[in-house]
Amino acid sequence: MHETIKTTLQITHYKQYPPNVSKIYSYFECRQKKGSQFSEVVFFGLQYLLKKYLTGPVVTEDKIQEAKLFYQMHFKQAVFDEEGWRKVLEKHNGRLPIRIKAVPEGKIIPRGNVLFTVENTDQDFYWLTNYIETMLVQMWYPITVATVSREFKKILAKHLKATSGSMEGLDLKLHDFGYRGVSSQESAALGGAAHLVNFCGTDTIAGVLMAQRYYGCPMAGFSIPAAEHSTIISWGKNKEKEAFERILDQFLSGPVSVVSDSYDIFNACKHIWGDELKERVMERCEDSCLVIRPDSGDPGETLIEVIKILGECFGYSVNSVGYKVLPSYLRIIQGDGIDLSSVDLRYMSSNCIGTPLGGSQGNIIYKNGPAGKTHQKQLGKFQGFKKISCGVEKILAKLSDEGWSAENVLFGCGSSLLQKLNRDTLSCAFKCSYVETNGKGMDVYKQPVTDPSKGSKRGRLSLRRNSDGFLETIERGAGKPEEDLLVTVFENGNLMKDYSLDEIRKNALLQDEELNPNLYNHEQELLHNHISRIH
Repeated sequence: MHETIKTTLQITHYKQYPPNVSKIYSYFECRQKKGSQFSEVVFFGLQYLLKKYLTGPVVTEDKIQEAKLFYQMHFKQAVFDEEGWRKVLEKHNGRLPIRIKAVPEGKIIPRGNVLFTVENTDQDFYWLTNYIETMLVQMWYPITVATVSREFKKILAKHLKATSGSMEGLDLKLHDFGYRGVSSQESAALGGAAHLVNFCGTDTIAGVLMAQRYYGCPMAGFSIPAAEHSTIISWGKNKEKEAFERILDQFLSGPVSVVSDSYDIFNACKHIWGDELKERVMERCEDSCLVIRPDSGDPGETLIEVIKILGECFGYSVNSVGYKVLPSYLRIIQGDGIDLSSVDLRYMSSNCIGTPLGGSQGNIIYKNGPAGKTHQKQLGKFQGFKKISCGVEKILAKLSDEGWSAENVLFGCGSSLLQKLNRDTLSCAFKCSYVETNGKGMDVYKQPVTDPSKGSKRGRLSLRRNSDGFLETIERGAGKPEEDLLVTVFENGNLMKDYSLDEIRKNALLQDEELNPNLYNHEQELLHNHISRIH
């Protein structure tokens, strides 16, 4: 059992509950947080955890003995509940007497609402509810990745619609480059699958396999042949043109992506792609387009310069809404430094002069700060470039300001999609809200005076859509069963609901109001006012 729990915290809790307790009921939520850029979350990933770790007979005599020895060594005293676990084995054939009710996967839920509840179904095993907390709270990761991915999608959809008049190609606009930047294979699988709730472009094979094995999707994600720096620089600096041409020769049909900044991205676009190999590029068609990949520098500025050069070399057309579009055989993918928000850190020096943008003195010089590159040379202790992150909204705004359609570009995202997040990104929490002792129920809660935001919900919970159309959590067991949107997904060791990725994707689709900034902002204001009245 210890391989499921992952922490020592809950091991001794069975000794700490009140005498004669028979029911522990807990819930999971993403707490509201003032000032957060995320007002809602995408619920995803529970089905994987249930199938992988909880379904079927998960308790055996061998596991009991293994856990007994492990925790004796770990705590240096006998604290493991051998008797309790043997009862699970004997009474329930090793299946966990637990019920979990949850929001349907893929649903978009405003923060501050219940996402799932957990309770024991046999009064002898009240301690099981929070024993599995640690594993279940790891739901924070797929929920957060799916939420971040969908926020990207909102931005991309808005700009694509505004600058092209359609949503064609949206599902491929954000490519998952994050496999090598995560901490483990399981993280890659969970995070990669979470991204696939919203998009179909990925290089994270672990996520595709998870979607296949746990969500019934034969092929959830797609990619294209792509160069990396090793396949370019192995030819030598003077043979970059030959390296590019080799790739065109090897992949005559289908799209192909070529990283082009090994030496000078602007030279590569103007003189190699736009001159020496121009005819070869023009021979290709929409279904076998060349995708040029810049991979360094300021993402916004580099992308604008690249698209201008390509427009000069290959020409462009003007679409139905008045924006410029490169020929269909040519596109750009920006996969370096892409983030939801804009961070504009440029040059690093060990003795930076000045106070960038009003901040405290330190070792960062902003490009638009005092003297910029001039300081880099004068100080004599230049430590190199700091990686720049640029918000995709900012990049797309620059493109449209220059008259270019979002049709021209795709984005790749790595660590900002799968790694630069944690449990506090969405304030994920698992708390007990109801107990039964001596046959009597009691609503319980926490309310720390040092941090009111960590106050928890009370009693049995349900989720409903009210008369105003907003989702809200009903506390203290006051909800009506027929209105409850929580679905029983696990009971007594059995998976009760098996969602397909197709179902989940439908649940997570963008709504019309999300594509209209004015309508969406009004909707969010109404939701905020509704929540404020409740609290």
